[in-house]
Amino acid sequence: MPQPATPYGFLRRTPALQWVLLIVISGLVSFILDRAGFPAALFLGPMLVSIAFGVNGATIRLPKPLFQISQGVVGCLIAHAMTAAVLLMVAQHWPLMLLSTSITVLLSVLVGLFLVRFGGLPGSTAAWGTTPGAASAMVAMAEEYGADSRIVATMQYVRVVCVVMISALVGRFLGAEGTGAATQAAQLEWNWQSLSSFAVTLGVVVVGAWLGRRLPAGALMLPIVLGTLVQLGAGIQITLPHWLLALAFGAMGCYVGLRFDQATVRYVMRALPKMIFASLMLIALCAVSALLLAHLMDKDFLSAYLATSPGGLDSMAIIAVESHADVGLVLAMQALRLLGVIVTGPFLARQIARFAKPA
Repeated sequence: MPQPATPYGFLRRTPALQWVLLIVISGLVSFILDRAGFPAALFLGPMLVSIAFGVNGATIRLPKPLFQISQGVVGCLIAHAMTAAVLLMVAQHWPLMLLSTSITVLLSVLVGLFLVRFGGLPGSTAAWGTTPGAASAMVAMAEEYGADSRIVATMQYVRVVCVVMISALVGRFLGAEGTGAATQAAQLEWNWQSLSSFAVTLGVVVVGAWLGRRLPAGALMLPIVLGTLVQLGAGIQITLPHWLLALAFGAMGCYVGLRFDQATVRYVMRALPKMIFASLMLIALCAVSALLLAHLMDKDFLSAYLATSPGGLDSMAIIAVESHADVGLVLAMQALRLLGVIVTGPFLARQIARFAKPA
């Protein structure tokens, strides 16, 4: 049967042209979003452009092995944050940090139940979409565990935008209260004197993704484990230049975005108000838990708020540095929660799908 006409239907006959246009336009949109200060611009730009291509009948698809390699890069990015200072912070305050992390994860479960019950979302998709971890990691794990990664990506990045905007405002108003303690945020910059470290990092990405390709979320988890062991055990710094991160996030964005069609976009638009409301509800509940954490750990509220905020580790670290908050606490809490949700995410998704019945 003839394919339905679309405004850009001529692209269906030229896959090479589709790829060229997708790469060029994605790069341009990512640059514009990044200059405008949008979080996760390297992922959002390619995903938005790929959605437009998919809705208008594009036939190209990103091979899954490239998606798994991109997961490996994200895993190394997480491992890069697992410094000795972060682990020491966890060792010193682990009971309170574990309690706070558990509260945040529990709140995300409640919000997920709300979305399933009243928002009409599938249980596993709502679980991964509301899980407070690195958005790209949650999208990757949702894909591995059979959830709709398109909806999960939309939910995650709607929340990331809300979190970053609100956290930036909180940091601006409360920045003077920060302790300024101390650790310097990781800078992922190219350094020609560290080619050996970069080669080891690539080895961790490829080997970890290949060994974990048949395990649930293995392409993400094994590079985290291997990268942390290499960095802390062997003393080799995980080196991730900007262009490699751009390629990895761009590939993940294209993989997710090209799977959208017109029906999916209509569904997302109908559910968008509920997604925004759920994100704001989770942010407010986490802010309440930050009050408790600040009191028990004798920390300023800004540092506790950024540490418990359900945003990405990288975004919260940047805001912590700019607002003179306790960067060590923020990195430690965000990293601990990320590992916690990676381990418990599959179980929580099953429980939400099991106990929550859509209204």
